[in-house]
Amino acid sequence: MAGLSFGKAEEKLGWNAQPTCAVMMDNVRLPAANLLGSEGKGFNIAMNALNGGRINIASCSVGGAEFCTDVALKYVQGRHQFGKPIGTFQNTEFKLADMVTAVHASRVMVRHAAQALDCEASSATMDAAMAKRFATDACFRVADDALQLHGGYGYLKDYPVERVLRDLRVHSILEGTNEVMRVIIAREMHKQQASKV
Repeated sequence: MAGLSFGKAEEKLGWNAQPTCAVMMDNVRLPAANLLGSEGKGFNIAMNALNGGRINIASCSVGGAEFCTDVALKYVQGRHQFGKPIGTFQNTEFKLADMVTAVHASRVMVRHAAQALDCEASSATMDAAMAKRFATDACFRVADDALQLHGGYGYLKDYPVERVLRDLRVHSILEGTNEVMRVIIAREMHKQQASKV
């Protein structure tokens, strides 16, 4: 298509299975029949799509964190110190309990946000922002804890946790940074409060 070009493939910290590059449009012309939505409403359409994108990114974080929890549990059950599996040490049990709780809480928030979006609830924007903010932060911490439970092995590319940790890091940036999610949540809180008065 005339005027459409792509930049070089970016080298990234994570998400290496998904290619990333700049898309450049220079005087691109499309037939009117190819117009999506109403003319001049593209920004609104894009902004409305962000709620679904935020839920998607949060879901990806949940999946990555669950994988890291499973891998860490298997590792600590098989790694022995002082004659017993390190998974039986109370500190390790506490860490695993916190990890599985964070994954569960994240999943519940993501499901709630998805249901709100499906039902076109007035709270959908706030629910999506809360789920994205909470799940991406909590699940990154879960991956970091899984790496820590592996000790020095967790830092090696021979073990999958380091890759997932790198992949999850970008989730707090994509579809609006988590700082922006906090702004959205606060604004929605003010709107809800104003509607009660």
